This record gives sequence, C-alpha cells and structure tokens, in this order.
Amino acid sequence: RESDHRAWTPVSYTVTRQNATVQGLSEGKAYFFRIAAENIIGMGPFTETTKEIVIRDPITVPDRPEDLEVKEVTKNSVTLTWNPPKYNGGSDITMYVLESRLIGKEKFHRVTKEKMLDRKYTVEGLKEGDTYEYRVSACNIVGQGKPSFCTKPITCKDEIAPPSLDLDFRDKLIVRVGEAFSLTGRYSGKPAPKVTWLKDDIVVKENDRTKIKTTPTTLCLGILKSVREDSGKYCVTVENSTGSRKGFCQVNVVDRPSPPVGPVVFDEVHKDHMVISWKPPLDDGGSEITNYIIEKRDAHRDLWMPVTSATIKTTCKIPKLLEGRDYQIRIYAENLYGISDPLISDEMKAKDRFRVPDAPEQPIIKNVTKDSAVVVWNKPYDGGKPITNYIVEKKETMATRWVRVTKDPIFPSTQFKVPDLLEGCQYEFRVSAENEIGVGDPSPPSKPIFARDPIAKPSPPINPEAVDKTKNSVDLSWQPPRHDGNGKIIGYLVEYQKVGDEEWKKANLTADSCPETKYKVTGLTEGLTYKFRVKAVNAAGESEPAYVPDPVEVKDRLEPPELILDANMAREQHVKAGDTLRLSAVIKGVPFPKVSWKKEDREVSPKADIEVTGVGSKLEIRNTVHEDGGIYSLTVENPAGSKTVSVKVVVLDKPGPPRNLQVSEVRSDSCYLTWMEPEDDGGSVITNYVVERKDVASAQWVAISSTSKKRSHMAKYLVEGTQYVFRVAAENQFGRGPYVETLKPIKAIDPLHPPGPPKNLHHVDVDKTEVSLVWNRPDRDGGAEITGYLVEYQEDGADEWTKFQTVPMLDCVVTGL
Repeated sequence: RESDHRAWTPVSYTVTRQNATVQGLSEGKAYFFRIAAENIIGMGPFTETTKEIVIRDPITVPDRPEDLEVKEVTKNSVTLTWNPPKYNGGSDITMYVLESRLIGKEKFHRVTKEKMLDRKYTVEGLKEGDTYEYRVSACNIVGQGKPSFCTKPITCKDEIAPPSLDLDFRDKLIVRVGEAFSLTGRYSGKPAPKVTWLKDDIVVKENDRTKIKTTPTTLCLGILKSVREDSGKYCVTVENSTGSRKGFCQVNVVDRPSPPVGPVVFDEVHKDHMVISWKPPLDDGGSEITNYIIEKRDAHRDLWMPVTSATIKTTCKIPKLLEGRDYQIRIYAENLYGISDPLISDEMKAKDRFRVPDAPEQPIIKNVTKDSAVVVWNKPYDGGKPITNYIVEKKETMATRWVRVTKDPIFPSTQFKVPDLLEGCQYEFRVSAENEIGVGDPSPPSKPIFARDPIAKPSPPINPEAVDKTKNSVDLSWQPPRHDGNGKIIGYLVEYQKVGDEEWKKANLTADSCPETKYKVTGLTEGLTYKFRVKAVNAAGESEPAYVPDPVEVKDRLEPPELILDANMAREQHVKAGDTLRLSAVIKGVPFPKVSWKKEDREVSPKADIEVTGVGSKLEIRNTVHEDGGIYSLTVENPAGSKTVSVKVVVLDKPGPPRNLQVSEVRSDSCYLTWMEPEDDGGSVITNYVVERKDVASAQWVAISSTSKKRSHMAKYLVEGTQYVFRVAAENQFGRGPYVETLKPIKAIDPLHPPGPPKNLHHVDVDKTEVSLVWNRPDRDGGAEITGYLVEYQEDGADEWTKFQTVPMLDCVVTGL
C-alpha cells in the first residue's frame, strides 16, 4: 500500500520463490509491503516492512571528475580546476577529494581536510622546485568515486612570460562629437600583467562617460557621448615583472568649428566697398578650417546677401555697396564636419574716409657716378593716412618700362641712392608714395642723366725718361698718372725744347696718336741737346707736364753688353731626368751683342735648341739625361766689351748600379752580403738599397730588404742545400737604379772543418808481423760525413810516421811489420 493510504493492494497470488518483483510503482512515492505464506490448509499471518520505502533508481558512487587542469603555477602554489563527473551516481555530489603525489613517492595524499564543493582549489605552502601530480575524486551519499586522470608532473616555480598585446584599433581614430568609441584588445603574460590606460600621459579614471573593463585576457576603454576634450593620445600599458608593452591611438573627436573670433575689423572703408578682417575660431573642431562664409546685410533690411563662400583667408573685400548706407557683416567658419555659429559685426557706413597719397613733385638727381645716383624729392600730401613707404623707379630714356630700384621699404627718408646703373646709359627717375590705403600716382620723371663719374683733369704722368737715342731721335718712356680724374686717359702729348730756346714744340699733335706710355721723338738734329716733357689727356683736358730730368744730347749710343739673368740661371740649376732644361737671360747693349753658348768650354750638344731675340737668348734641352749635366756658359760681346755668366746644371736621375757585390760567411740558413756605393749617385743622395734573392730553380725574385741605408745585409731564412743568387740596387728620390747580381750561385751549407781525432785506439790481437787495431768515432765530424780513417805507424825511436792505408770502418789489421 502507499504510505498515505490504508488499503492494501495484492501484488501476486502465486509466488513460490522467496522473492518477488513489484511493478507498476510510481517514482518518488513511499510504499509499505507485506508478505504471507499459504499452504493447502490456508493463509498464515502477514509480515510487514518496518519502515516505508521510497521508490527511486538504485544509487552508485559518482563517475570520475573531468578536465582536471592546472591554471596557475608559482614557486609555492598550484591552482587547479575541474568539471563535475558526467554521472553523479544517482545522488548529488556532496564533496570533492583532491589528492597529490610527490614525484618519486608511491602514495597519493589528500590535500585538503575540509569538505570541498568548489571545483577550483589553490594548493599552497609547496616547496619551490618540487614536482607533483594531482587527481580529484567526487563523493555522493554512497561514497567516493573513481579518481580523475592525473595531471602531468608540475614543478613549483614562478611561470614567466613577457606581456603580449594585440590591439583592435589603429594609430589614429576620428570620432564625431556625441558618438561613443571604444579601444579594445587582447593581452597575456605571466605573472598576470597590470593594465594601465593613459591619455596625454595622465591616468584615465572612470566616470559617467568613461568605462574601463579588464578581464584576464581582454582590455577595453569605452567613452560614451564623446566631447572635443576627449581628443588626445591614448596609451595602454600592459606590464609585469618581465617587461611591458604599449599601444597608442591618437583619438580626434571632431565637431563643427566654434565661431570666428571678433570683433570684425574694418581695415578699409570706401563709398562702394570695404575690406574687413577677423581672427580664426579658437577651436577648429579638430579639423582644419576649409572655408569661411561671408554675408552682408543692409542695416534697414532683414535679408542677408552672400559675399563669398569660398575663402580660407581671414580677410575679405565686401564689394557692391551703396554710398551712405549702413551695413552689417556676418562670418561663418566651416570644416569637414559642419558650419559654425556666425560672428556678426557692428554696423558701418559706406563712405570714403581716406585715400592714397598725392604724387610727389618732380625729383632732383644729385651725386651721379658711373653706377649710382642720389634721387631727392619732397613729401606729398599723405591722403589722411600716414605715408609708410616710397617707391623709386628708374627707366632708361629710350625704354618704355619703369623698374623698381629696390624691394626694400624707403621711409622716412626723402632721398635714396640708386645702385647698379650701367655706365654710360641715360636714365630718368620717378617716385610714388604709399600709405595703408595703397600706392599713389608717380611723380613727373626727373631730368635725364648719364651714368658716369664726374671728370677732372688727370695728374701728370710719372717718371718720364729717355730710354734710347740715335743721331736723330730719342725714345721716351713713362708711367700712367696716379689719378685719371675719373675719366679715361685718351692719350699723351709729347713736347720738346732745344736747350737755350723758350719755345716748346709738339712732337705729336693729338693725344690719341700716342695712346701708349712711350713715344719716339724723330727729326732731331745730331749733336744738339734737348729737353722733353709729357702731358696726360682725358675728356676734361690736359694734365700738368711731367719733365724728363736731364737734357739729352742727340747722338748714337755705345753701351757695353749687360746680362740680366733669369731665375733659371742661378749658380746651380737642378733638373729631373726626362724633363726640359731651360736657361735664359735678358741681354742689353748697343749695338746688340753677339751671343754664344758653351758647355765645359766646348760646343753644346746638337740636341740643344738655342734661340736669340732682340732682348735676350734662351737654351732649351728636351728629355734631359744624366750626361746633359755640366757647366754651361753664356757669352755676349759687342765693340764696347763682353760679359760671361756660368751655371752648373745637375740632371737628377736614378743612381747607377752598386759595385763589388761580395758574399761571405755562408751558413746553412744565412749569408752576409757587402757592396760599395755606385760610382754615380744620380745627382741626389742615395736614400736606401734594395736587396733581393732568387732560388736558382725559380724565376721569381724575392725582396729581403728595401729600406737599408747600410752597404751590407745579413740574408737570413735560407733553405739548407738550396742554391741562391742575390742582387742589389740603389735608390734615391728619383727612383731605383739598375741591379748588380752575384757572379755565381751560392749554396746554403755550413762551412766544413777537419773532423776530431778518433777515440780509444787500442790493439786486440798481435802477431809477429801484424797488429789488429780498433777505435771509436771522434766526437765531431767537422760538418760533413766521415769518409774514412787514415792509419799510420812509426817504429819506436824513429821520427817519421809511415802511412799504411785509409779504411772506411772502425778497425784495421796492420801487416808487414
């Protein structure tokens, strides 16, 4: 029967076994059962179950827990997590049992004594470096189930991994005002990194609009309803003990600009237009201003009229105004994201207040030179605004175009020195005045002027002298005047006067017939004495005369020869072999002397080119060789005398070969070389010797010394038994001379000496006519293999030794005694 009913219900009438299966029961309900035995006589009393039985499935221990994982390991703790068993055995899990085993030990030990239902546990108090494995079991009302599979062995140590950062945002982010934006990403690292958000190097704090969310693997910064002040450089830093990583994003929260900054300035006001200016907005909305929209309004009307909607300048001309009307201006700023509120000006009446300056009067030109002139003018009426600049222009008289003389401002001076004129050109000048309204009309042009220096008469010529004469002429020479009076010297006037006369006669009628600083005065009378003077002439006139100091008697001149030596005729002339030798001198004398060149009192070599002119002579020898050196003499001779000069010529060349090359002290690995200096050092000090050797079997010479200044050298590092030849050359600053070689090869072997005496000579057998001798090898072989031993004998009392024979071995039988 059910526990809450009284009526019994039969289950079976014919059960002969001692058990029965009751079917058709309801799960969860409680029942009582009773049983009675029956025989042929009848049914006995019932036996009843003592307590009610609740109907449910049979209960077992739970299955093994699943997915046991190690979440974190430090040097003294391990954190583990797991999932419940797939089947709880028909009864709720009452607790979990976590066990550990130290690697190397056999038994598992329970980790926690208290009852544990959480599926995460951190085992603490472990020893750094120890290695454990873990397992977990589930318990229900029946008992403890099977343990889970063991973890891998876990060693207690701090897990270290540098932070990594993977961001979902780019370097730059543009956001409209009022919109939300977020910066997200993922990160990792062990120990778990610390996440910090900065904006413009200041830590970001959470508020109504700013939210920061960080999970163990993700990070996020979100801003709701962004404002312009949210613009800036955002930085996220992920940092743990092993390092840090940073990510950056330049966020620009953009909006339409703020209004342009006033007040509106009326820079110019005229009867039909105005020029206004303003300042850009304080905030451009995070995007550069692309445009200003300007509108105008007649103060007595409500309608705004467009002026322009395509300018980025902060100044604008307002055209098409009606004289006498009042106007208002309004200005909008525009960027990519919209148009600002307007800036509205005060009212302004359209009428002329100021004008450009008047034209100055005709300027005056002063202080003209060949490349400059000073322009002077008077200040004109300034038109109501102060004059800020003058503009000076120039024009060649025949040209039509006016050119500004300078881009620099000219103020407050009312004169200007104009530079860079072209000498000889004719110029006109004019001046305009400028104020802040503009540039006024130009003045009338100045009177034309030529660009040239003011000219004065020149100073007299310098040092006039008579340089030559004949029986009817005198040659004069002088130097130009110190001052040409700023005018080109056209030429010179030469005058002469017979001594005793008062009248000066002109040798030339016009100055341009004597442009040079010399003149030959002809038509003079032989034997008479004359005075001479010279004047310089330019466009301004003649200079004062300059006089030849002494009167000159007109007759043929006889002068002994004179030699003026050139630099290449100094006492000693050095020339490098192969270069060209040049000897030259200036020759004077009347009549012109006869010229002869000699070398060592003999004729010079036919290869020498000799040239004689009316003023001197030159000797030239191309491709000189050492033999061209020697003493060269130049002799000049005329009826008044003769003169000779000499010069020693040294042709510098490479030296000759060294002399007397000898080899001595030959050893198995070295020998000693000596030599004498060359007969000819090439005209220059020998700087060093070059020593080379060659194996007879080789074609290659090998340098063994190239810097030695001595005339000897120890040749080392020879190979014993090899035959060598040696050669030596001398060097000076002009190169290396020819080599001298050894006459025959030298073999690298040690010198031979006689061997030492044999040792321990004694007899081993004696007969009546012979003796058997033996001995030992000598201590030294003298540097060569011993080829034999010479045996001699001497009769006792005799002086002479008798040679017996030479034997190769260390024994001998002497016979015939």
